Amino acid sequence: MFTPDLESRIVADSRDRVAWMRARSQGITATDVAHLSTPASILRAAEHKLRPSSFGGNAYTDHGRRREPEIAAWVEEHHGIQPSTSLFRAEAEKRHLATPDGIVQQSDGVIVLAEIKTTNKPWRTIPRAYLRQVWWQQHVLGAERTLFAWEEHRDFRPLHDEPKTVWIDRDEKAIAELVAKATALIDELYRMTTGQSIPQDGLSPREQAMLKAATADAYRALALTD
Repeated sequence: MFTPDLESRIVADSRDRVAWMRARSQGITATDVAHLSTPASILRAAEHKLRPSSFGGNAYTDHGRRREPEIAAWVEEHHGIQPSTSLFRAEAEKRHLATPDGIVQQSDGVIVLAEIKTTNKPWRTIPRAYLRQVWWQQHVLGAERTLFAWEEHRDFRPLHDEPKTVWIDRDEKAIAELVAKATALIDELYRMTTGQSIPQDGLSPREQAMLKAATADAYRALALTD
């Protein structure tokens, strides 16, 4: 069970793929921030956001979709984190979005997440892009930690009876860096869709509020281009 506040921040469900994709197009998701590392990557992410790829999946993504429910069931059985298909928005910034693979809100209100992956490579450390996804989800949900579970396969056959797991704690510094990059991405999207840059200095609080509202309206309009 979720608190009313957390429940109110659910904006879509991935089981309704059309509605889910449309909702995701109106904000910045964990997939969007996964590769935000340089100014060039922010520009690439903005271009991709406006002109989404037609990629519909391959044998590897199909395998991941088949295996995820099985791994999620194992995570719930062994760690009590329930599978989730809900798209959440952040409490303060409605354009910050995330769809964790698993979530549980404990009796004391603490939120714990799960992230599930499949791979055909032996990982010594969790790839940085996936860490960014985890930290972004923690930011959006206000979660304290995430169980990262992954299953290694060869020729699409799991190599082990159980997935490997590692706990990833909330990292405030990493989250702050991602939020800054997400803001830069939103600014770039605004520039690309309006032809104008967002002024940074010399605005009164009222002007800043008006600009924020105008930026939000311009960015929400991107959903109509999908």
